[in-house]
Amino acid sequence: MTDAGTPGRRLVVVVSGVTWDGVKGSERQLAEALLEYADILWVDPPVSPATPDRYRGVAASAGRQWRPVLREVTAGIQRLTPVALPGLTRPGIRSTTWPLVRAQLSWALWRLRRRPRAVLACSPHDVLGRWGSSTMDVLYGTDDWVAGAELMRLDRDRVAREERKSLRRADLVLAVGPELAARWRGLGPEPMLFPNGCAPDAYLAEVEPAVLPDGFPAPVAGLSGQLSDRIDLALLEAVADTGIGLLLVGPRDPGWHPSRVDSLLARENVHYVGAVPFDDLLPYLARFDVGLTPYADSAFNRASFPLKTLEYLAAGKPVVSSELPASKRLADETDEIRLADSPAAFAEAVLAAAKEARDPAAVSVRRGVARAHSWSARAGKLAGLLGLKDS
Repeated sequence: MTDAGTPGRRLVVVVSGVTWDGVKGSERQLAEALLEYADILWVDPPVSPATPDRYRGVAASAGRQWRPVLREVTAGIQRLTPVALPGLTRPGIRSTTWPLVRAQLSWALWRLRRRPRAVLACSPHDVLGRWGSSTMDVLYGTDDWVAGAELMRLDRDRVAREERKSLRRADLVLAVGPELAARWRGLGPEPMLFPNGCAPDAYLAEVEPAVLPDGFPAPVAGLSGQLSDRIDLALLEAVADTGIGLLLVGPRDPGWHPSRVDSLLARENVHYVGAVPFDDLLPYLARFDVGLTPYADSAFNRASFPLKTLEYLAAGKPVVSSELPASKRLADETDEIRLADSPAAFAEAVLAAAKEARDPAAVSVRRGVARAHSWSARAGKLAGLLGLKDS
């Protein structure tokens, strides 16, 4: 097998925990930023012919999938959607899933006539340590998978076993924050801190703000992201209780406090627009006066680095966040992030932030903080670690 891609370009395989066309999170944004230094082969989570459409992204439009699909996303980025057996996460059948993924990844590399410089695993599944001595095996911890196992309805002990195996096989371990790094350090490796970033230039465009219902109150506090158990619903309810507008943008987990969420969304000063593609998000952010990061206090959240906080700053918005460790670290850099944990204090902080939302000097400060945490800078650091800058 030769490395017959673009002359002088290496290949990085990103084995993602989310589909390419799902929520545009840290994995995809890092992959796109790495395109400056290498070609990318993106590997979706496996699907089966029985996988519901909502978990298959654009593959759903092509009907049930019986064979792996390899297609070009854009110049320099190929996407592989592997196929597993029906019941791919069930005991017994589960043991076949990742051997099938690895075999289909080998097939894709053969089709592309490429040998990877690095394989970047974004989940603890069994993909590392199998690609030869010339390939770097990288474990990229965007979240604490063990702490999040219950939230994702997964077997915590099994996830812990898979994580330990991946840590042993990794040449380089990246941890999104010091909390995850400390836990992994106790298991043997020496992780490198690799926080989330943002794409600040993407938020500079002048756009027409999204249309809201007639008479919708101002100012507007906004939440961009998934409505799920990660969110402290009491904080959103407290913001709505102030009477200002509350704009919610993102997919909703139907199992998350359904009756309380229904009651919240029924309020006249609350507007919910559902999931919005990343490229269509700017008009809604333009409507925000304040960006909200109202995460619940959990082990999973404490080890996380919410992308939305940096994205709000990149859009020039002040932020009110619950007291997550990552938010505290960012708040040490700027007064444009207010921290509060109780519902009353959170709502009060939102009202205070809204009064300063449009100040031009403050907008400039917020965007400056975001620029210091760009995905471009993160990708440059990783490219150096992978030896891509000399290729």
